[in-house]
Amino acid sequence: MKPKTLNYHGYHCDGAQSSSSSSSPSPPHSPPRYASKWRRKMRSKPHWNQPLWELFVGGFFTLRFSCTHMLLLPLLYVSGFIMCVAPFSSFVAQPPPPPGWVYNTHLMYHRLHRHVHSHHSSAIQLSSVWKYKRLKEMKPCSNSTTSRPRSELGETNTYLIVDANGGLNQQRSAICNAVAVAGLLNAILVIPRFEFHNVWKDSSKFGDIYDEDHFIAALDGHVKVVKELPETLMQRYNYNISNIPNFHVQAWSRADYYRGEVLPVLQREGVVRVSPFANRLAMNIPPEIQFLRCLTNYEALRFSSSIVALARKLVSRMIEKSSRDDGKYVSVHLRFEEDMVAFSCCVYDGGEAEKVEMDSIREIGWKQKFKLKQHLISPGLNRINGKCPLTPLEVGMMLRGMGFDNNNSIYLASGKLYRAERYVAPLQEMFPLLHTKESLATPDELAPFMGYSSRLAALDYMVCLLSEVFVTTQGGNFPHFLMGHRRFLYDGHDKTIKPDKRKLAILMDDRIKLSWKEFKEQMGVMLSESDRKGLMVPRIRRFNRKTSIYTYPLPECRCLQKSHNTNSTDNIRGVGSENEAVHELLSSSFMNMVVEDQSCFEGAEMGHYQRHLNTT
Repeated sequence: MKPKTLNYHGYHCDGAQSSSSSSSPSPPHSPPRYASKWRRKMRSKPHWNQPLWELFVGGFFTLRFSCTHMLLLPLLYVSGFIMCVAPFSSFVAQPPPPPGWVYNTHLMYHRLHRHVHSHHSSAIQLSSVWKYKRLKEMKPCSNSTTSRPRSELGETNTYLIVDANGGLNQQRSAICNAVAVAGLLNAILVIPRFEFHNVWKDSSKFGDIYDEDHFIAALDGHVKVVKELPETLMQRYNYNISNIPNFHVQAWSRADYYRGEVLPVLQREGVVRVSPFANRLAMNIPPEIQFLRCLTNYEALRFSSSIVALARKLVSRMIEKSSRDDGKYVSVHLRFEEDMVAFSCCVYDGGEAEKVEMDSIREIGWKQKFKLKQHLISPGLNRINGKCPLTPLEVGMMLRGMGFDNNNSIYLASGKLYRAERYVAPLQEMFPLLHTKESLATPDELAPFMGYSSRLAALDYMVCLLSEVFVTTQGGNFPHFLMGHRRFLYDGHDKTIKPDKRKLAILMDDRIKLSWKEFKEQMGVMLSESDRKGLMVPRIRRFNRKTSIYTYPLPECRCLQKSHNTNSTDNIRGVGSENEAVHELLSSSFMNMVVEDQSCFEGAEMGHYQRHLNTT
């Protein structure tokens, strides 16, 4: 029996050709045309007689070797690239940050120190800072802009309670809005309550800051105001204010909302409460209701007798220390307190110690707010966008560049400044006649006000109100209310320097090496812009804080202005008579807040004091 043989494409395994039934041998089959090279190689070296385990082991090591090479190739490429490029990376210059990105005003100050303190620079006269005047008289107000007498609205027995929150001027806004809402709903207003806030930490009541009796009397005939709810209503709600129906009103709510939603509940319950009450009334309201805001802000709200008494002393002492400028002085609202610097997320020249300190303050004051993903902290971007608080040095450089010199008296309105000894020193060097409420008043005089931020802010408000030049550096309710108040007093001109902080960030970047002459030219342009814009009224009122009736009171509040012209520059009087008139003013119409309708004194140099100051 023949052994079994295998046939592979017509050939025997032993090399003999296979036979068929035909007598002539058949030619071998041609390999397929598509056979690849590796198959022909396999054919030349047949390995079908190898054991199966050898084939498996060999294939495994071949596949492993190939995979290893595939993984090593990218690693070798990356490591080679790093080895080749790394030695030269130090020679590749990083692009510098754009101008204004980094705070280095201190370097500019040191470079230009000699020019800044030069006495050869042209000094500006405070009496000639403001050149723009109102060119035409404003139209007399019509009866439609004044509120209707309460007698025409009929008697009411419904009551409105509001809780005013925030600082001094945010509370002031809430009070004005509360009077407007009470007039809108024909309700009796209960003296607003002040909420205690952890930021301001002021437990003052309404009567501690404002004259309650004058507030009630000034609004009589327009809105009735009482100090507390009647006993019957208090008994109905178990003597607990929180039991009274409370409305959580959205910000900037329209008059229609109050008429449609609040009024029905007010008429049914007899009393409603709105808490909180910051910015809860739209700016665009009927003219007769808008008038109530004006009446409240400029006539009804007067500071308490204790605040008025100390404010009288501070203003008088500032005038005495400004004798070189005929009693005129500059006031600066400086927002460089510790919490403001931390909240702005801006970086100054304090290095790592400043960073650690600011991070700690943000953590204590605002917890995780600044660590959220949506809260991007970019100090450089904040600076070039004009969002960083100006340092005392930047304020001093700006004023020096505008032409103010060391003969001008400066009143600094602020809280406790961040690292005051370090940052205030250059400002004190540029302006030796630098004063604060702490330097003007004695410790005993200030003692009753310490620990009450709103009462201290009220003192600053009054001294800034009567300054010839007011400088705002950061925005907020304080400067917006103050600029509006000054417009109301000074025939529409706010007499305020509003620096372009985006431009300042670039000009005070020492890397551009600006000369003192070039810097002065730019500051002169900035002062002229503040002068020109001081008389402007927005053509389109975007009803927000920056263009509100509190910042731009005219023409809505012009009915409250007195007829005499307070901006006359004729018949200039002498220094002696002017100072005499100032002291008479301080002892009468400005500070004697209870006396009605007292006029101020005439004279060109008394222009900014001549308005009937029956405010605050």
